Amino acid sequence: MNNETKGNPPVRRRGPERHGPMAMMPGEKAKNFRSTMKTLMQYVKPFRIQVILVVIFAIASTVFTIVSPMILGEATDVVVKGIMGTGIDYGVLKGIMIILISLYMVSFGFSVLQSYIMAGVSQTITYRLRKEISEKLDKLPLTYFDGKTHGEILSRVTNDVETVNQSLAQSMTQIITSVTSIVGVLVMMIYICFTMTAAALIVLPLSLILIKLVVKFSQGQFKNQQKYLGEMNGHVEEMYTGHIIVKAFNKEEDSVATFNSINEKLYESAWKSQFLSGMMMPLVGFAGNLAYVFVCVVGGLLALKGVVSIGNIQAFMQYVRSFNQPISQISNIANILQSTAAAAERVFEFLDEEEELNPVVTSGENNPGRQDSEPTSKNKVVGAVSFDHVKFGYSEEDLLIHDFSFHVKPGQRIAIVGPTGAGKTTIVKLLLRFYELNAGRILIDGKNIKDYSRHELRELFGMVLQDTWLFNGSVIENIRYGKQGASDEEVIQAAKAAHVHHFIKTQPKGYEMEITEEADNISQGQKQLLTIARAFLADAPILILDEATSSVDTRTELQIQKAMAALMENRTSFVIAHRLSTIKDADVILVINHGDIVEFGSHEELLQRNGFYANMYNSQF
Repeated sequence: MNNETKGNPPVRRRGPERHGPMAMMPGEKAKNFRSTMKTLMQYVKPFRIQVILVVIFAIASTVFTIVSPMILGEATDVVVKGIMGTGIDYGVLKGIMIILISLYMVSFGFSVLQSYIMAGVSQTITYRLRKEISEKLDKLPLTYFDGKTHGEILSRVTNDVETVNQSLAQSMTQIITSVTSIVGVLVMMIYICFTMTAAALIVLPLSLILIKLVVKFSQGQFKNQQKYLGEMNGHVEEMYTGHIIVKAFNKEEDSVATFNSINEKLYESAWKSQFLSGMMMPLVGFAGNLAYVFVCVVGGLLALKGVVSIGNIQAFMQYVRSFNQPISQISNIANILQSTAAAAERVFEFLDEEEELNPVVTSGENNPGRQDSEPTSKNKVVGAVSFDHVKFGYSEEDLLIHDFSFHVKPGQRIAIVGPTGAGKTTIVKLLLRFYELNAGRILIDGKNIKDYSRHELRELFGMVLQDTWLFNGSVIENIRYGKQGASDEEVIQAAKAAHVHHFIKTQPKGYEMEITEEADNISQGQKQLLTIARAFLADAPILILDEATSSVDTRTELQIQKAMAALMENRTSFVIAHRLSTIKDADVILVINHGDIVEFGSHEELLQRNGFYANMYNSQF
């Protein structure tokens, strides 16, 4: 079966966004059940042939199972007649048993086939949903991630999609078999004896009432269980990742007390939910036993009158047992479908989130519909950057950058300084078009950054940030992240330029050393050096250094500054630094405060003015 279906994704109906990091909770209901299930069925539609086969196999398997007690009853009648008469006809009995075993085997075969087909369908749909979510993650603006926790986003990729997967794989076939069983068993019971059927169905309303009561009371407890489970997971993860800080501030007792409090609530809700859900089968069994009593009494009287045979009574008793089970299954499935719809709704809401503006490649602002015939090459960019009356705020009501205008000549080294929160890093994020401007424009070589595709725009920049990021993999793979397809020799040259080659060679596996997921097997300074080597390898025409040497020692910092000087040669460079001693050689220093340029000039010029920059510089020295 193909892992990916053809055709366009179904149109999804946008729903209101749900906030909070909690995963899908059992018993939680979708806001629009019908619309969500209709959308989900659009994913099932390409597999309609497989689904039809599953329906046929499920019905066939159930029918064969339903017929079996009747045939078994005939075998019982043969034995009873044989005992009461001249002897058991083993030839007839053998034939009946062969037919019975054959029916069980055929029923089993159909069950296996339907499970196999439905597993393939559900996994393919799950694959498609995860693929769409993965692609969506790359298209969402950073503002979306600013307003969501990592746990909530991961919940949609993992928990919600898995809920949909399990429901498709199991609930669909259970619904078919349960409905078929109820109808088929009821038909067989009526066929055997209408009077006994009426006696058995007397307890049906009682069974339904008991099931409804259990579901009603257990639903709230399941919600609480999932809620406190999420709180516990969050607390444990938080304490684990920050265990050094916890120990440093002697907060172990507080951490344990918080854990015990959450654990106690989880214990209370968990045992109540498990107890109530565990009561389902005993209550259904109690109702079923009452039905047995009525059937035994009525059946015994009818047998004495010769209306029904002993074999028919035996078959009927099996049907009574079979009748109660699918009723409880349908009740459980109805609850599961509500959770499935809610999970699917969260997934579809995520897939319907507003994406970044279309990265259209145009030849100019006035021709937004025509694409360039020749894509921009980073080798052709000289690096002239202009900020033209730029206004920006992370929220429209609160502007961080009010009216920023500045022109950077190709090859200039621009230092951006200012107090914390002044907007230094924000300017860099706007350059890379991580966020859209509220007003104004940014030009590279006279071309609005909106006229570049995002891929082309970001290829023009090499970047080293204060917050280092390395992924789980070898050292050489982490450096090569700056330029996919780079040769080993190019990676080694970049590492030498960043003064990290010697450290790498001293490791047991050298460039093949595995970096852990949290990169906790190397120091913070070594992480910084590897990200600097990555920037060397990118060899982009414009360079961004955001506190690039903040985590290295003074000696290493001097080495990196020399290497950076070579890297920045003939490149437009933006350097954000808190340590003002590192930017003395900048061509222009922009002094930013509250999102505006308050001063600009060379280091010496700004000191002579004895203004904002001079006060900052003198406070450090």
